[in-house]
Amino acid sequence: MAVGGTRPGGRTARVRTAVLNAAGDALVEHGFDRLDLADVARRAEVGKTTVYRRWGTVTGLVADLLADMAEQSLPRTDNGSLIEDLRANARLVQRTLVDQRQGALFRAVIVAATCDSRAAEALHHFYAVRIAEWTPCVEQAIQRAELPPGTDPAEVIRAVSAPLYYRLLLSGDPIDDATAERAAQAAAAAARAGVYTTAGDSR
Repeated sequence: MAVGGTRPGGRTARVRTAVLNAAGDALVEHGFDRLDLADVARRAEVGKTTVYRRWGTVTGLVADLLADMAEQSLPRTDNGSLIEDLRANARLVQRTLVDQRQGALFRAVIVAATCDSRAAEALHHFYAVRIAEWTPCVEQAIQRAELPPGTDPAEVIRAVSAPLYYRLLLSGDPIDDATAERAAQAAAAAARAGVYTTAGDSR
């Protein structure tokens, strides 16, 4: 998800920013398997002992990188209708994944999560936070009677981004504006049809 905003000042914050930026660069260039704390320290122009003392391991650094991405994520927009809210979500994911740096960074982090439990935990937390941020737009759509009672808001939000991540990680097909629009429309149509209602709750 796209990032933005400002970071707090202070030497500790500046060191963290420099190290996390350097870690992101190294991940994009070399991937998780070749990520090295000493190389990150050199790129960030900080002492190796600082990096080892604060992050300890490559996995710890990747986990903090994900935490930082969550902190910097742009807030959810509120457009007043389900389809417009889902379009905004799809476009945000699409812009992030096609970004030269962010797309490569997500690939590297996801690869790391497949072989490292701490990286996986950090990744799961990152997406749990992002999904929780966007579920209110589905809850509001239920209140407006745009969706049936019992609709699972988290499942609707997951349905928007799933086709985009499929293209990023598996098919390699373009992740363009039309794809984002299709993902939003498909999720909205399925939700309206009651696909994402909890068993026994739809009326």
